[in-house]
Amino acid sequence: MKKVFTAFFFCFLTLVLCQKVELKKVTDSSQTFKGEIGGMPITMELNYTGIVDCDQYQHYVDGWYYYDKYKKKISLTGIYDYYGNISLYNFGTRQKQNSRLLKEQITSLQKVEKTDEIAQKLLPKESIIFEKSSQNTNPIPGNFYLGKKVQPAKLFTGNAMIYRLNNYLYLPNNKKINTFDFINKAGGNELISYASGKNGNRILLYFEQTSNFNACGQCGASEGEKGYRVLYFTKDWNYKNYEEFLTESCRENMYDVTKTKSKDQQTITYKIGKSESTPPHTLTVDIKNASVVKLK
Repeated sequence: MKKVFTAFFFCFLTLVLCQKVELKKVTDSSQTFKGEIGGMPITMELNYTGIVDCDQYQHYVDGWYYYDKYKKKISLTGIYDYYGNISLYNFGTRQKQNSRLLKEQITSLQKVEKTDEIAQKLLPKESIIFEKSSQNTNPIPGNFYLGKKVQPAKLFTGNAMIYRLNNYLYLPNNKKINTFDFINKAGGNELISYASGKNGNRILLYFEQTSNFNACGQCGASEGEKGYRVLYFTKDWNYKNYEEFLTESCRENMYDVTKTKSKDQQTITYKIGKSESTPPHTLTVDIKNASVVKLK
């Protein structure tokens, strides 16, 4: 009887542990890509080294690539942007000096648009330019330049961003998703609670994120966007969709907000005044049930 009880308790404990949901934040500052130059397989590693001016849409990068057949690393330096466009250069024996000169000259969005023009004056030995034509482009096409020779180049990815604010949700059934992939690239999520219902499972997140990656742009220096997200899943924890509820926003000019909590701290009510795009309304956040109800 004791063995039966022990076995039952173990199975119950395993089931409970398997139903746990966790959120882990991981900020990437480097990425390794596979690709091709002139049909030959390559490996490329790029490292984020800073932002251009105050604009998180444009980043400096350093790194290397090699032909998989030879594995001899060739140094790279350049610029990439939020949209997946990358300009990379090898300056041969003057790699270190010209890399510094290139970055010193590219200090604004206007200069980023002239990256290749500026780089060519520094006489690169090799240039690799990738231009992402749409959000769904995979692989990302480009060109490799060596003197007057031009060869097609590819990166086998749909996302060439190097600096990434990953928020990984670890779900039951050994599943994992990243809000970076299906909500937005700004991160800032906190796990509040999760619950199950007859229609599936829910996760309640609270978020605080920047209003604008360009700190010099509109709302870039504000306190950002704040609110809640409810993520919906099937009973087997397959992701379906999410809803977002703002409680404060520079973009929406949403600041007329009154917040109250219930005595048991399980319910939070927000009375929100008129904003740029929404009439006055009330949000009721039910922490225990991982839900948010919006009423006019």
